[in-house]
Amino acid sequence: MLRLIHTADWHLGQSFHGQERHAEHRAFLTWLLDTLVERRADALLVAGDLFDVVNPSLQAQALLYDFIVEAHERLPRLDLVLIAGNHDSGNRIELPAPLMQRLRTHALGRVSWTEAGELDAERLLVPLTDASGETRAWCLALPFLRPAEVTGRGGDEADGPGNAYVAGIGRVHEQLIAAARARRAPGQALVAMSHAHLRGAAVSEASERPIVIGGEESISAALFPEDIAYVALGHLHRAQRVGEARIRYSGSPLPLDFSEVAYPHQVLEVTLEGEALADVEALPVPRPVAMHRLGPASLDAVLAELEALKDDPALARERWPWLELRVELDAPMPDLRARVDAALEGKALRLLRLERRLPRVEAEDGPERIDLETLGPRRLFERTWQARWGEPPSEDVLTDFDRLRQDVLDDDGEEPA
Repeated sequence: MLRLIHTADWHLGQSFHGQERHAEHRAFLTWLLDTLVERRADALLVAGDLFDVVNPSLQAQALLYDFIVEAHERLPRLDLVLIAGNHDSGNRIELPAPLMQRLRTHALGRVSWTEAGELDAERLLVPLTDASGETRAWCLALPFLRPAEVTGRGGDEADGPGNAYVAGIGRVHEQLIAAARARRAPGQALVAMSHAHLRGAAVSEASERPIVIGGEESISAALFPEDIAYVALGHLHRAQRVGEARIRYSGSPLPLDFSEVAYPHQVLEVTLEGEALADVEALPVPRPVAMHRLGPASLDAVLAELEALKDDPALARERWPWLELRVELDAPMPDLRARVDAALEGKALRLLRLERRLPRVEAEDGPERIDLETLGPRRLFERTWQARWGEPPSEDVLTDFDRLRQDVLDDDGEEPA
């Protein structure tokens, strides 16, 4: 028997409406360490987005590396497998890999290719051992795949510019699975870990950055054949299964946006018997800081909800609940913030966001008003191109834009792009 803990999307170092969350992340990692010990876990799988940005703060990095050291001290036989997500720098994740291997920690940030053009699959295959040191499974550790890593290989030009990226992802999966099948011995399970958007999975309302091309990059669960006993996924923050019990997103352990307040935040305990999946159990993560989202409603109704909220002045300030208020107004109210601040006086709550909702008025003349936050960069580019040239951009142009945008997001330089 082999017992795994599957988690993902830690987003260490996240700035939440300008506020740091180190206390919350530290509390989660302390709970996770205790859970690993209590459950006698054989392996911990972290399916990407360890950090929130490609250049995380020293404090965020210290959280991760202190956790790895303490996990090894408390469970010397524990195998840790980490992959980079789209928020991570693959190079940064792999940089301390030689040191981490001494702590039984495997960090995979990017895929690489042999001179013959074949996937270097061996470096992505990690043995998972039980308490006696016997290899009971192989983890196919596949970090987030960027277009530059998987396109332009294997004749994907025939797939067309819009499909070359997805076709490249498919080839990587096929080659890695073939290598794993050749490597494993009878009785050993195969466990795939990937940071990707599976077609049909539910996406968070506001907090999940499109991976590359706004949904067109989503991949099929059919990439994971039946002999893969379990698929540990990261990227989507809502915990969910995708079609089958063996294919799962663990979800983020903490809400990363107010839209995620009602999600079940958890890690998953996965039990393997021989080559097969025996059980999956959700372990709820205690929320170290409460999060409240009031409204949308009239100001009087929101203030009534606020008055009814329970707070604990004895809490340390870093544990005061986060608060979002959504107020529906009939007309602009210049003193809205002052009235809200007065209602919060003496309450152990931290107001992070005050949203004003005014009636939408359609203008008879003049240019159309555009909500840039809702529109997103890709759609804004398409509209600008259409306005300048009188026709929509071609697929080639959109592919180039998507790659350029991803390069900006992934920029490892010290200066802002």
